Amino acid sequence: MTGAQWQVIIHRKAEKILKRLDGDVLKRIRAAIRGLGSEPRPTGVKKLAGYENLFRIRVGDWRIIYAIEDDKLIVLILEISTRGGAYRDL
Repeated sequence: MTGAQWQVIIHRKAEKILKRLDGDVLKRIRAAIRGLGSEPRPTGVKKLAGYENLFRIRVGDWRIIYAIEDDKLIVLILEISTRGGAYRDL
């Protein structure tokens, strides 16, 4: 579904993580999130096993976990975390 502009919503918990980041990591994560607005399933995306619509992308050692609502053209960013803690609270 390229071409359509998706609405990207960042959950409050993920927004708190973003506020704590700075420098290059923040720039790269923000760029990856912006990219999800035009392509919610970019190269390298992985569907999370056991969940119907949860996906993750890697940004270095960081993971962005998000849900896709195809019928509403919404990408919901749920979690931004380092590799070790990314999957704990799903």
